[in-house]
Amino acid sequence: MKKIKIIWLLMILIVPAFMLAGCQSVTQRADTQDTWSTIKKRGKVTIGLDDSFVPMGFRQKNGKLVGYDIDLAKAVFKQYGIKVDFQTIDWSMKETELKNGTIDLLWNGYSINPARAKKVAFSRPYLKNRQVLVTLKRNNINNLAGMSGKSLGVQNGSTGQTVLDDNPKLLKDKLKGKDAVLYDTFPDAFIDLNAGRIQGILMDQVYADYYVSHQKNRDAYRVYSTDQIPSESFGVGLRKGDKTLQKKINQGLARMQKNGELRKINNKWFGDNSNWLGSDR
Repeated sequence: MKKIKIIWLLMILIVPAFMLAGCQSVTQRADTQDTWSTIKKRGKVTIGLDDSFVPMGFRQKNGKLVGYDIDLAKAVFKQYGIKVDFQTIDWSMKETELKNGTIDLLWNGYSINPARAKKVAFSRPYLKNRQVLVTLKRNNINNLAGMSGKSLGVQNGSTGQTVLDDNPKLLKDKLKGKDAVLYDTFPDAFIDLNAGRIQGILMDQVYADYYVSHQKNRDAYRVYSTDQIPSESFGVGLRKGDKTLQKKINQGLARMQKNGELRKINNKWFGDNSNWLGSDR
């Protein structure tokens, strides 16, 4: 009986260890494989996104998914006869979803920065952006210093959160409680801003400009940008092993830049404002 108990105890200890090792092996393979041939064979690529990020990728009232990145991704993969499947994900878990192979790409206003470059590979940059402070004019906050002792909202896992954490003296140390309020989505942050529960949001300018311009009370908001926060570029996030997929996306974007299709999509979503022409300038 003692021998049987010992055998069962060993099985209980060893089997989970094998399962964990297997999961790690699958994750590692997903992160290092070149998956272009698989994507080409199935005729579909899966892109992860936050479907509330206007104007990059968001749902209209009827539930239809639209946006700048939606148009751009479809146009790139149309060149290769590949359909695009967009999958809504928890944006704070985006790199994990990519590494695990749940999705093939991150294409949703994904800022290129050194911290992310350690985890993922990037396509060529295709659009300019910067972080801005959005406040209500009635609060008389005209700059970053005006947020001293106030509450600030940022999206969890966003570039704004990274800017705060990497440069605490810039803004974070001035805030009430020395930290920001984290939100799953920017619409949630705007609800609290309008209700007075927070006094500012640090966010992407592409989102801020589009959101404010589509509000009935657009004059109630102030969008403040500063050279203290450097500009950035959006790119497509890929697994490190996807060298061919990276090459195909870069080639597709280059063709669209050359034939004018990229400019048409830029103009559709941002007008003729040259600040948003990115690599098409």
